[in-house]
Amino acid sequence: MAQIRLTLQNRITSLTILSSVIFISAFTFIQLNNQINSINRFNSYQANLASIIVKNNIEAAITQVEPQDILNYMQNSLKQLSDSEVIKKAVIFDPEGKIVASTEPQFIGENVRYKDLQNFEKLQNLAKEDKWFVPQIDKLNKTIEIFVGIRRETDKSIGYVTKLSFPLANIQEALLNVYKPVVITIVIVILANLLFGYLLSRTVIGPIKILNEVTKKIADGELGIRTMINTNDELQELGSTFNYMTEQLVKMKERAENANPLTKLPGNIVIHEMVEEKIRNKQKFMVIYCDLDNFKAFNDKHGIAQGDEAIKLTAELFKEAIKNCGNPDDFVGHEGGDDFILLTTSDKATAIAEHITKEFDKRIRSLYTQEELNDGYIIAHARDGSTRKFPIMTISLAGVSNEARSITSYGEVTNIAAEIKKKAKDIEGSVFVVDRRKG
Repeated sequence: MAQIRLTLQNRITSLTILSSVIFISAFTFIQLNNQINSINRFNSYQANLASIIVKNNIEAAITQVEPQDILNYMQNSLKQLSDSEVIKKAVIFDPEGKIVASTEPQFIGENVRYKDLQNFEKLQNLAKEDKWFVPQIDKLNKTIEIFVGIRRETDKSIGYVTKLSFPLANIQEALLNVYKPVVITIVIVILANLLFGYLLSRTVIGPIKILNEVTKKIADGELGIRTMINTNDELQELGSTFNYMTEQLVKMKERAENANPLTKLPGNIVIHEMVEEKIRNKQKFMVIYCDLDNFKAFNDKHGIAQGDEAIKLTAELFKEAIKNCGNPDDFVGHEGGDDFILLTTSDKATAIAEHITKEFDKRIRSLYTQEELNDGYIIAHARDGSTRKFPIMTISLAGVSNEARSITSYGEVTNIAAEIKKKAKDIEGSVFVVDRRKG
């Protein structure tokens, strides 16, 4: 079964929607909870106020009317209070639990619940402490119930109990009250998400898509392509770094194409660039050119494979020399054949050259037979076709520097090096000759 691939934009959109749903749910819950608490506080206030009014009215009836008219007066009082919306639902019952007055007349004469009747005794005991009501919450019917004790005028005992019922906050009612702010909040969140998505697409996802497309084209070999990201932030910096990386890839490709296939060292183009860069930046440098003495005779005698080994040995010595004796940014190039170039500074040149000449004389012997080493020469054909003796290979190094004289081009460097190499080759053995001229 293929795995579903989510894009970055899809993931961000999903997270935005999820966070919006969580935010709206939390906001709705808070609003609903506050609304319910507000309704409950209002109902509690209304219940307390109604309790006082009912108590005063009923107790006034007991003292002001004839005993045979008390029940009618209480019924009329409840009806008036209900019509004026002071109370919602109320009953008055006597010590036996019989309902003697009610906002719903059909219940008169019936008995209240045993649970309600128990409050009669509670109020009787509380009356001694000058307390006259008992509040309760009926979770089943979702009501606030307040039992108010009605005292007799004669002995101040509880003669009747009024049960007042007020509804608790209704969820549906609360939802209606928070409907408008929740809808407004949803609209604001949706608009904010649309704006956020638009800005996100322009400032983040868009540039990432551009980088992705450019990366694919570069992978296909289009190294001339560049990104154009103008966000004035880290993404623009990333785009600039990407362009710089592409430029370096172009240079690496050019170097790789120009590198010598045998030694893998940079060739003529890179050598030229490196020297010209030093001249352009007015940096002091020392260029060491190499030439292997009697290499052609050795190559003719022992074959191309052994000649290649001599070339590779020389390349390793040059790299080893700058690693052990040179600067971190020193450079080694291979022009071809037995011609090498090393770019360093004058203060490191002597140590580098001594390492090369000493190690070359030691290691080159491994490419000769023991008989040739004992003789100190090999017999091979000269350039004119004659046969003669050629000594064991040595290495001639020519140094050209701009420390004492002005050098303005790579061509000038090679011309001076050609003169110095000629002088070096005229000296027997492995040597390092430096151009000391000042003009």
